[in-house]
Amino acid sequence: MVHLTTVPISLAYLAGHITAQVKAGYRVHVISSPGPDLERFCSELGAVAHPVEVPRQIHISRDLRALSDILGELHRIAPDVVHAHTPKAGLLGVIAAWLLRVPLRIYHCHGLRFETATSLTRRILRETERTACGLATLVLTVSESMRRLMVTEGLCPEAKVRVPLQGSIGGVDAEGRFRPAEPAVREAARRACGIPVEARVLGFVGRLVRDKGIVEIFQAWRALRARMPDLHWLVVGPFEDGDPIPPDIVAGMCEDERVHLTGLEWNTPRMFGAMDVLALPSYREGFPVVLLEAAAMELPVVASRATGCADAVVDGATGALVGVGDAVELEQALARYLEDAALRRAHGQAARRRVLADFRPEHMHLAVQRLYEAALRGHGAA
Repeated sequence: MVHLTTVPISLAYLAGHITAQVKAGYRVHVISSPGPDLERFCSELGAVAHPVEVPRQIHISRDLRALSDILGELHRIAPDVVHAHTPKAGLLGVIAAWLLRVPLRIYHCHGLRFETATSLTRRILRETERTACGLATLVLTVSESMRRLMVTEGLCPEAKVRVPLQGSIGGVDAEGRFRPAEPAVREAARRACGIPVEARVLGFVGRLVRDKGIVEIFQAWRALRARMPDLHWLVVGPFEDGDPIPPDIVAGMCEDERVHLTGLEWNTPRMFGAMDVLALPSYREGFPVVLLEAAAMELPVVASRATGCADAVVDGATGALVGVGDAVELEQALARYLEDAALRRAHGQAARRRVLADFRPEHMHLAVQRLYEAALRGHGAA
């Protein structure tokens, strides 16, 4: 079988699946843009690397070259399964697999970029999704809300699209990496970030772009900051040029001594351990794994009612959902948690119980393999 992604960094989300597939006896190949990350990833997991330069942005001549290269690699591999991820690799991978009549062609949709696009860009993105779904034999999505949107928008027939289990790409390791922080670990994490041990801490983890709702969090933060002298905001993630935050908000964040910017930080369990509540009021998502990671560490979360976010939170039980773009409702929901330690504790514990019940990685890996096997039997390739 072959997994395709645009860039190797996306493979981190597939590591558990690939490890399970290798153990199950699949010969796993990976096609992605070249670099040391691709080689290291495949070497560690027992997969075969096939470097192909796949541009992230639309570029007709480079896209055609990438399609030709993918066709060549797939022709040499002769796979039974092509499992294509991310918008560009998903489209090109499924086209190439269709041209070669690969028995099982999976388009795995992790998010719908057209939701926040406008004009010609929106139309182009919709048509690429429709094409990928049309040429695939099976479409997987990471959330039920995204599955419904794809069907209602006419991108994919309902009979073709599935959500493995309760959604997400691979669940969360709640028994190992993402466990509730011990008091000593929590205190050490706060000191390392320059946050007083006794403070209340609002958290954010993700890319610092407008789509993630940073403008609304900043507006809520300013109101909460004025009411709560002990409140600090821990911001984990890099600023990005695409979909940038307004310069005045960037300046306001950088100049505030109670805003703690870590930049890119891969040790997210330590960062979650320093927080009291997590906010992610995104405009769109596929299924934000950061919400499950926070939940596994017994953090209540406040998220938007956007696609994907709504699947990750049980409103009023494991966290709160607010209107997309509604900074006032966001402020009110965050205030309820910041002002009520018992509520934080109760919803955080309920959130972890849900992760343990519904989002175990080994269950997700097995569910995806069963989808492969059922589909292959239907094509006579098992």
